[in-house]
Amino acid sequence: MAIATDIEIQNDKDIRYIGAAHGASGAGYYTGLEFHDWLRTLADDATAAPDDFLDMSRDTPSEKKFDTIIELLNGYNIDQTLAEHLYDTSIIQAGGDDIWDGVSVTANAGTFMEIIQNGALIGNDFWNNTPFGAATLGLNPDAAAGISHRFILKSRTAGADIDGRRAVATTREFNFNYGERKFTMNRGVNSVALAGGDTDLNNQTAAGTVATWTGVTNVEGYQGLDINNDTVDEFFYSQWNRDTFSIRQMTERLKWLTRRGTGSTIYGMSGDLFRGITHEINVDTPTGTFSAVEAVSWSGGTGRMLAINSTTAATNMWIQLLTGVPPTDGQTITGGTSFATVDVNVTVTEREIKAPFFGLATATSIVGAFGFGAEPTDLSSADVMRALDNATYSPPNFVTFTFGGAASGDALLAAPLGYRFQYDNEGGTPPFQVGETLTFTSPAGTAILADLIDWGTTGELVIGEMLTGTKPTDNSTISGGTSGATADVNGTVHDSINKRQMTLNGALSGGAVTAVVVNGAIPSDTPTGTNAFNIRIKRADNVYTRHSVVSWTGSTFTIASTDFASNNAANGTQVYIEYIGKTTAGTSESFTSVFASARNLFLRLRNGAAPIKTFESTGQLASTGGSATASRISDA
Repeated sequence: MAIATDIEIQNDKDIRYIGAAHGASGAGYYTGLEFHDWLRTLADDATAAPDDFLDMSRDTPSEKKFDTIIELLNGYNIDQTLAEHLYDTSIIQAGGDDIWDGVSVTANAGTFMEIIQNGALIGNDFWNNTPFGAATLGLNPDAAAGISHRFILKSRTAGADIDGRRAVATTREFNFNYGERKFTMNRGVNSVALAGGDTDLNNQTAAGTVATWTGVTNVEGYQGLDINNDTVDEFFYSQWNRDTFSIRQMTERLKWLTRRGTGSTIYGMSGDLFRGITHEINVDTPTGTFSAVEAVSWSGGTGRMLAINSTTAATNMWIQLLTGVPPTDGQTITGGTSFATVDVNVTVTEREIKAPFFGLATATSIVGAFGFGAEPTDLSSADVMRALDNATYSPPNFVTFTFGGAASGDALLAAPLGYRFQYDNEGGTPPFQVGETLTFTSPAGTAILADLIDWGTTGELVIGEMLTGTKPTDNSTISGGTSGATADVNGTVHDSINKRQMTLNGALSGGAVTAVVVNGAIPSDTPTGTNAFNIRIKRADNVYTRHSVVSWTGSTFTIASTDFASNNAANGTQVYIEYIGKTTAGTSESFTSVFASARNLFLRLRNGAAPIKTFESTGQLASTGGSATASRISDA
């Protein structure tokens, strides 16, 4: 490897590389100063060598501006092949019409780096070649200085700077951390500190496996999502659905879609070019109808519109800048396919880019980048989403309870836990009054009376969970706090349903009732989703009828139209939530709600056609969810 044998000067002043190719033994690489010094040594020779047409009779070939800036003079020129074997320099030729500038990359040794220039990836990534005999890729590294690549890159051609000499260095190796760095090429050596390249411990699934996870999908464009479950939407430029995969697996899929060499398309561009929102633009004077996502342009630049807050009456637009500079106040932005237009209304805000584009992921959660959105029910309370208003939002803790061990045709029920027991020796000032506080002895405790079956001096009581103390036992004394009635517990205290979880605020007596209003707020851990659960309401005939809930908010349940005219429900009567109440077609049923505090449940499974013995048990919906499994015992 010697410069004299690697490079020749042809008679037409073309200076060309003739040495070994990248990666081959003997491939040569030279600093700009070494290149200039070699030209100087030839230029003062008395006679040109057979393969180098340069001597004292020839025009001066080069001039050193600085050690790192060399200008070729008098028609002497290099081509791209020779440029790939020079570094630590700028090379200027053709009177400044063609320029290569030096790039020095600080990154992990062996980092595979791509460069986006003028809105496209540079296809010839020669800087990633592995020198002959080297352990890691990257031309002209300086390990002691932490430099992984040194090379020169074309920044000006035919008298025009290439996209204002701007470029973006990226590293997107699957299973490793992604990184990127914007830089502008100036004369001399331009330092680029490129983060990323370390092993990503949250992305260790094989690429071939992740390639099959096609259920992870996205709705592109302006998306209203109620992340914090307050009934008010926040807005994002995406709505990713993780399907059956975990949040970590979803982010692995997103890395796969945007990895180096991807064949995937996101927002109308190749995945390895997609970076996310770079600029937010206030706009006005709209004309036409924009697409949800499309290419946009203005005098001086181009971009990809990732979201617009109205396709016909926009006030805000969000883009990824591709080429040129961002638009300025008063400039017109035109849609590439719709030909709709808006004008910039004073403010253009640059937004920070994250690599990868979705933000920061851990094994169990995600901190989203600006505008990145996912389906609210796919998120947990540990996740943080940054909306297009630049504020952060976190979901409540959605938890799921699953009641399993069933068979198709089984009837399953999950309801708030209470207790039922018979009483005798009634005294004091009976009868007991539903809703009053009962006080027990042996063991001591208090609870609300949820329902009453009065048989005279005996009967049956249903209570909610204990307010204080522990549930009563046989022969415990009962005292009514409002009625003054007394009695004794007669026999076993059984787990049951708390039938007075809520009470009606106003009687239900119309022929087409759709609104059920209760006293106080509906519990915040009531299940989510349309027709995902039922409520039971005590009617005039003492039957608790089931009603599927269409929606709920505040103190009001919306149910399907129901006739209460002939069998009303009195003001103050009992209402409770049937968290699960259906005949299953599978082996389990579940419900999802927002965790508030641990909720104890009464569970029941029956199948009269099978037949099996009734299964009853309890379960708990905790901060991590919960589950219970029934035992199916034949009753044939």
